Amino acid sequence: MRKLHFLKYMISACFILSYVLSFAQTSSMGGKITDETNQPLAGTVVSLQGNTSQKTATGSDGRYRFNSVPYGTYIVRISSIGYQEITRDILVQDGGQLIVDFKMEPIATGLEQVVVVGYGTQKRRDVTGAVATISSEDLNQGPITNPLQQISGKAAGVHVNQVGGEPGSAPNVRIRGISSLIGGNDPLVVIDGVQGNMDLLNQLPPSEIESVDILKDASATAIYGSRGAPGVIIVTTKTNRAGTTTLEYNAVSSVDAISRKLDMLDADQWWEQAQIYGVPASANHGSRTDWYDILTKNGTIQNHTLSLGGNERNFNYRASLNFISQDGVVLRSNFQNYIGRIQATQKAFDDKLSIAFNLNGSVRNTEGSPNGVYRPAFTANLITNAYLMRPTDPVLNTDGSYYTDGNVFQYINPYALSQTVVNEGSNNNLFGTVKADLELTKGLIAGIFGSWRRVDNNWGYYLPAASTMPSAIDNQGIANINNNRQDEKLLNLSLNYKSVFDNHSLDVLGLYEWQSQLYYGNFAQAKGFINDITRYHALQLGDLTRVQPGDFSSYKNDRALVSFLARVNYGYMDRYLLTASFRRDGSTVFGDNHKWGNFPSVSLAWRIDQEPFMQGQNIFNDLKLRAGYGVTGNQQGLYPQNALQLVGYAGQTYFGGEQITNYAISQNGNKDLRWETKYQLNIGLDFAVLDSRLRGTIDAYTATTKNLLFNYTVPQPPYPFGNIVANVGSMLNKGLEASLSYKLIDNSNTTLTLAANGASLRNRVLKLSGQIDGVPLNTDFVGWGTNSYLVEGKPIGSFYMLENLGKDENNKETVIDRDGNGIIDQGARSPDRYYAGGALPTYTYGFTPSFRYKNFDAAMVWRGSGGNKIYNTLRQNLSFFENIGKSNLLENAVPLGLYTTEYGSDLWLEPGDFLRFENLTLGYRFDVERIRCISSLRVSLTGNNLAVLTSYSGIDPELNVGGGNGFGSDGGMYPRLRSIAVGLHINLK
Repeated sequence: MRKLHFLKYMISACFILSYVLSFAQTSSMGGKITDETNQPLAGTVVSLQGNTSQKTATGSDGRYRFNSVPYGTYIVRISSIGYQEITRDILVQDGGQLIVDFKMEPIATGLEQVVVVGYGTQKRRDVTGAVATISSEDLNQGPITNPLQQISGKAAGVHVNQVGGEPGSAPNVRIRGISSLIGGNDPLVVIDGVQGNMDLLNQLPPSEIESVDILKDASATAIYGSRGAPGVIIVTTKTNRAGTTTLEYNAVSSVDAISRKLDMLDADQWWEQAQIYGVPASANHGSRTDWYDILTKNGTIQNHTLSLGGNERNFNYRASLNFISQDGVVLRSNFQNYIGRIQATQKAFDDKLSIAFNLNGSVRNTEGSPNGVYRPAFTANLITNAYLMRPTDPVLNTDGSYYTDGNVFQYINPYALSQTVVNEGSNNNLFGTVKADLELTKGLIAGIFGSWRRVDNNWGYYLPAASTMPSAIDNQGIANINNNRQDEKLLNLSLNYKSVFDNHSLDVLGLYEWQSQLYYGNFAQAKGFINDITRYHALQLGDLTRVQPGDFSSYKNDRALVSFLARVNYGYMDRYLLTASFRRDGSTVFGDNHKWGNFPSVSLAWRIDQEPFMQGQNIFNDLKLRAGYGVTGNQQGLYPQNALQLVGYAGQTYFGGEQITNYAISQNGNKDLRWETKYQLNIGLDFAVLDSRLRGTIDAYTATTKNLLFNYTVPQPPYPFGNIVANVGSMLNKGLEASLSYKLIDNSNTTLTLAANGASLRNRVLKLSGQIDGVPLNTDFVGWGTNSYLVEGKPIGSFYMLENLGKDENNKETVIDRDGNGIIDQGARSPDRYYAGGALPTYTYGFTPSFRYKNFDAAMVWRGSGGNKIYNTLRQNLSFFENIGKSNLLENAVPLGLYTTEYGSDLWLEPGDFLRFENLTLGYRFDVERIRCISSLRVSLTGNNLAVLTSYSGIDPELNVGGGNGFGSDGGMYPRLRSIAVGLHINLK
């Protein structure tokens, strides 16, 4: 019995001893994984392979841990999306705790970077077209109210310019210049698969952008067919990394001031000059009014975003709320934008099925400074009229009413306008998407994508008699409402096959797409109100006897687009790359004879650095030669009925004692109206040297637009109406683009990167004349702005000017009689005119250095353009002393000493070159390891529009370069802003 007990004790002791020994032979291992800025990297996968195999993922604090790791040598692999994988051998000793930290480097500028190329993605190394990618880390920071401001100066050949600083106004953007007259030059915007116009960006919180990919050449944009001709901007929003849950808050608050204003005569200077020119004393009312000062103030911008996201067990979601508020520097100008979005992705069946959902809504409220304030040759806004006001005029009469001067024709008190005019609107925007992908077999995926968007835009305007506006006084107040709605739907079905075999890689896409757009709305106006109580909310209270044709209208337009497309990406030995696509579009916009268009493209790339003969060299880390050719279409500027003959209102007559409404042809039909088509050839080179510290891209292109759409003048008869939309002309754009990025310093503590880009552009109108149905069409020397024209062989908006000679003894401007016939001919084809330049910039550039030292970071954006001319209409109209009795003048008008002129000469034509210090951002990331609820915290200080170097004498050298009739002329604008902003970014655990 004792032997039995002894045996039990011995067995138990052996088990205990073996347990203790086994415990002594294992260890724990853990550490922290951070990104290049030493911030914790959540969702990073850590795997351990050796005597035991274990896998885990880091939490929101970036930490990982393995327990019970036996003695031995292990291979540790660290992987995270967007970062270079780390593999390291680790020796684990008996017992104890091993701490191993890792710092990961991004691949955002490397060849493994994922680029969105339209209906799919590619790795940067496999891209064959001209595509610029801007990651979230490189986007401009500060008081951003529109995502386009974030890419300004960042990409070669992408010209983003902001005209003035009116609240809610969006920048213009042109990709590789202007290639259409009325066909539209705005690039297509694609946000998470939703296609739309530029206004789609208003629904996107700026801090929720993950990347922006810009497709520039036709080999890349042809996949979008008729919507891709002006280029494509693809925006990808943020999603959460695997295994993470995040709660983020971003805030930016700025104070805005006017960066530049014109120097006008003050009260004493004005009266001194007025007496010289015989202005009676009755015009001097004894005040010292700075009209500009009383109509302006400091502005503010607030931008707040709260985001919540997670990615657990095949379910990825992210939701955000965004509020943007801007109070303008001009009285009664402000806007607020409320944006809410939620997206979710569920994967199932071993990731073979993926279903994604996205819902985005926004409410945008705007109060605009009074518009429609018309004085000849001036932009119809409040602030431009402030320049006209005599500084001796009071703002108010002694009884408190707004001052007016009955001796001045159509006198307007701009302060009265600012206090009484109602100019406000709301824009409600909602879009949603559903996407499903199913892997049918290995490499073959079937997909369906659908999107829907609705926009409601409602605007109200009330101009009371108290505004001092002559038209409002005559009509006892004017009120109108303008309501517009658009519905857009899109559906596509796709099959995508991917395979890698031997030395070949293949990616084939087939897709059917259907798009529908519906636009409808109404306008109503009333006049003659007994008081201002109801403003524009009760038009029925107006005087119905004042109703005129055009005071009421409504419309409904719809258009549809059906597309079939195919694309093949092929690679051989990872050296020779081919991308070929073909898209066939059918549109309801065009005439019966040309509803369908074909848009093919092909591009090739040769990765020279992968050739065997390059393996021994140590100069190039990447060297790729690209070439592409493609055809794209354009239908943007057309209305759904442009191909049809329309009938419209043509006045009223009295016949037989009755009032009869007349109708007449209001638009000529054109059954041969067809696609405006752009043919583009691109040759590019990508390279990396010095261990990839110096990277660059060079592209040269030529693009010819044929079947140019334009509204041509036609004879009557045979046509019942005086113009027709037709395809006749052609236009050429060619240019050179270059981008460089050099990591001058790159170590664990310090990074200094110098980046720059530049582009040259030459535009030429090739043809403007032709015929339709045997009737000649000609637009040569048609006006396209102030003293600028469309001329064959010259850029659009070419200035043909009379040359200023000086002034005569009566201080009247004189010009050169170039043909010597003693007559100054002012016609468009006048022999006395000469070509004085164009309105379109011929080069653009940007310089974007960035610096990081430990937790401190800094970034700058310098950008500019030049080679263009600006006709300074505002300066011209504020410089003649014949007007001094009824308005103010510029200070520099005094030494000029001009009394009057009969001409618009090159005296008012100025160079438009400028260099702008666009953005300076300083940031600091705090160490928050000891704060349990915070995983990262960054504060920033940003200055926007800090300086402008230019010889231009106007308010700002950046004008509308959109290409529409009137560009290149400065008639006055809302003031440009200079902003100082503080920012906060906090990520909670």
